[in-house]
This record gives sequence, C-alpha cells and structure tokens, in this order.
Amino acid sequence: MDIIRIILALFLPPLAAFLTVGIGLHFWLNILLTLLGVLPGIIHALWLVVKK
Repeated sequence: MDIIRIILALFLPPLAAFLTVGIGLHFWLNILLTLLGVLPGIIHALWLVVKK
C-alpha cells in the first residue's frame, strides 16, 4: 500500500495526503501547497507517506 501512496503522492498529492491522514490539518495544508505550486505539494505528500 505504501508504494501506491508514493505513486499517488507524485501525481495526486492531496489524494495521497487524504489516504494517509484523512481530512485534517495536513490534508488542507497539502491542498494549499499544491495550489501554490505542485512541487511543494508533492514534497509534503511524500513526507506524510514516508513518515507514517
């Protein structure tokens, strides 16, 4: 399952964040980071997946 989340983090960062932590602060932060720039959203999503 982690491999799937890592792949999702590269292509759909908010979805990977949602599957990892649910709807919470990190999910909304990831959406904001993705809207500001895709790269920060990807980095944050990867950090969430690897941390868990």
